[in-house]
Amino acid sequence: MASARSAVLARHSTRTNRSERQRPGGRALVAALGLALALGGCVSVGDVTGSTSPASSELPRGDAALRSYADEWGRKFEANPGDRTASLNYGRALRALSRYNEAVAVLQAGAIKNPRDTALLGAYGKSLSDVGRFPEASEVLSRAHTPERPDWTILSAEGTVADQMGEFDRAQGFYSAALKIVPGEPTVLANLGLSYALQKRLPEAEKTLRQATSDPRADVRVRQDLALVLALQGKFDEAEQVSERDLPPKEAAANVIAIREMIAQSDTWKEIRKMDAKSRATEPRLPKAAAAETPAQ
Repeated sequence: MASARSAVLARHSTRTNRSERQRPGGRALVAALGLALALGGCVSVGDVTGSTSPASSELPRGDAALRSYADEWGRKFEANPGDRTASLNYGRALRALSRYNEAVAVLQAGAIKNPRDTALLGAYGKSLSDVGRFPEASEVLSRAHTPERPDWTILSAEGTVADQMGEFDRAQGFYSAALKIVPGEPTVLANLGLSYALQKRLPEAEKTLRQATSDPRADVRVRQDLALVLALQGKFDEAEQVSERDLPPKEAAANVIAIREMIAQSDTWKEIRKMDAKSRATEPRLPKAAAAETPAQ
């Protein structure tokens, strides 16, 4: 149990940074380990990854190009620490390179020098979340937009931070607010689905993630989130089929096997079964006569 927790912590990332460039299989496995353990009561939600809100399209693709971009903006930042443009671009590049602590320092300098700049505050808040400083991230993100001019990407980021702190109802309020601005946005729906999963509301999580994956804008991470939730409900064959849309069959199968093993180790499956049985026991029952008249589905 402890080794699995360490593995998740070592690969820790947050749902606030879509520019992470991880292999889909690796990311899905980390998410699976985190969620499976969280559902079993063995780790905090701060260890869980998932889908993220869209990042700037300005970042170049490819490791070499991204490192070159970071070096260029790093020199500009060093020449003028706290400069708005240099702080933003260098900070985003550092986050994309998983150099999270450096990104915090750079974006903090920019935010101090530009305390009313919402773009900088948003990036700084997300970087704080990257390193697990969730209360600080929540406070900074709350200043990154206004009720008069809400930003759906910030609302979604606030939701992921609230999830990390175990404040699931509050998180879902943020996602609902974001979806009023961008109805059907798959990244927000995926975050909402994972929030339901963390509350052990797996059928709702599945329904929400299916809605997210039905959107043509949904990417591999959204589909892997659905595969994860399917596996957590014991729907392993279906989870493997979803994973195979983006992964080689052997890798998709290996991910599902890893989830099964983690569920077994954390007693998650027993807990889910107990909750499901309890839910069915409390459902109102139809009178026998009415039940007999109800047509079969």
